[in-house]
Amino acid sequence: MNHPEHQYLRLLDRVLTKGDERMDRTGVGAKSLFGELVRFDLSGGQVPILTTKRVYWKAAVKEMLWFLKGSTNIQPLLRENVRIWSAWPLARYQRETGLTVSQAEFEERVLADDEFAREWGDLGPVYGKQWRRWVDSSGAEHDQIAKLVETLSTNPSSRRMLFHAWNVGELDLMALPPCHMVYQFHVNSRGELNCLIFQRSCDLFLGAAFNFTGGAALVHMLAQQAALTPGELVWIGGDVHIYLNHQDQVREQMTREPRPLPTMRLRRKPASIDDYRIEDFEVTGYAPHPPIHGDVAV
Repeated sequence: MNHPEHQYLRLLDRVLTKGDERMDRTGVGAKSLFGELVRFDLSGGQVPILTTKRVYWKAAVKEMLWFLKGSTNIQPLLRENVRIWSAWPLARYQRETGLTVSQAEFEERVLADDEFAREWGDLGPVYGKQWRRWVDSSGAEHDQIAKLVETLSTNPSSRRMLFHAWNVGELDLMALPPCHMVYQFHVNSRGELNCLIFQRSCDLFLGAAFNFTGGAALVHMLAQQAALTPGELVWIGGDVHIYLNHQDQVREQMTREPRPLPTMRLRRKPASIDDYRIEDFEVTGYAPHPPIHGDVAV
């Protein structure tokens, strides 16, 4: 039987062999294709935590929980030992102050100094702000996640169950405009919750694994809150790319044979979507190949 992870490995191969090579915003350069799709069946409990390299799935789930809480500051992430967002505020700090500090030094100060964290640890109105506090032209705030949970529970046949983060009026205020920008949901006649993620831009080597894992965790949480079961995760990428400094790592990953996907379950049902903790997630059967390191292009 064809392993679900082969979809991802084939996509890596297509980008390496057929991708358009060009310089990009980061100055690193990348090979890219436009318009790709992968599907993962979550209905049996399996989740697409990649096995051809170790994915630190707890960090991906913690990031998703951070989004759901509406957070935009890296301090709560650092308290959870998640450092995936530190490079952007560090770059701004160095650019605006002219000071050169290491990422570790910057993170230590964000953790120790709340005033410093408020000034330099904030990413602007990124995902969490748009998901939970979208402000319309009249100044009213809209909680897209709360509305979604309500609709899943009361009108699951709706074709309007989605949320997104591409707020045109606030893009210039964000450290990084949203990559995974639209999430749409569908409930079938068996009571299975399906999720489609549209991602305008994806770093296939470093980012995709987190997006798959976080998306699967989100489906589990929403399904539990609405008395549904997980169905299918559909991921669509706009500009999907491999940075030129990741090519050797990608080639190594492509030589590895996928191992059985792990399963995920929730240990308890919290009172609301706001109350999940990392301890609520149990992943079993995860025995991946070793990790492969790659630098983030900022």
